[in-house]
Amino acid sequence: MSVLDRLVGGLIVSCQARQGHPLRSAEIIARLAQCAVLGGAVGVRVNSPEDVRAVRAAVGDLPIVALHKVRAADRDLITPRFELAEGLAEAGADVIAFEATARIDGDPARLIARIHDELRLPVMADVATAAEGFAAWDAGADLVSSTLSGYTSDSPQREEPDLDLVAALAAYGARTVAEGRLITPDHVRSAFAAGACAVVVGTAVTDPAAIARRLAMVSPAFSRDTR
Repeated sequence: MSVLDRLVGGLIVSCQARQGHPLRSAEIIARLAQCAVLGGAVGVRVNSPEDVRAVRAAVGDLPIVALHKVRAADRDLITPRFELAEGLAEAGADVIAFEATARIDGDPARLIARIHDELRLPVMADVATAAEGFAAWDAGADLVSSTLSGYTSDSPQREEPDLDLVAALAAYGARTVAEGRLITPDHVRSAFAAGACAVVVGTAVTDPAAIARRLAMVSPAFSRDTR
């Protein structure tokens, strides 16, 4: 069974932590990935070669969707250059995720082709709009993900998952992954019903600070102390 086949119909857990976060270490990220496996995840999504290596050692042949975030001005770009994809492949990635939005310079089709031809790995295109997703799919992306909806000025700004984008990509015929603001089991069910072949959930699973904040916000004390 191919890596892509192994992801179909399942939950992919994003195991990431920014610099400065209490969970920011490769060892902890690897432990989060182990927890995801115990919970039934069919794959994990991991940032940076360091974390990919640690997770690979911890989870064996579980599919790893890998990315390499690069800070540019006031935002993170997702694997914007081939050499970053190359580093992820060397670390043990199974799928390379990259950003296919207007924020990226260069031709997404060329990056997809190089990853396919030189690294022999499938590609997940992270997009913000239907037009970007259609273009990425036509350019040869193996998966198209709604990851960046809400993070660009030309995409809907909403608190709920962008299931309209998921449905549009699926209707186009793209192998679609739902990602972004999926928090509840109903969100996951709705994403599959909208046509997603797999669903990525991160913060709602792997960020205890965000989970605690979401619950604390409804407490009477929250307005007095928001530490």
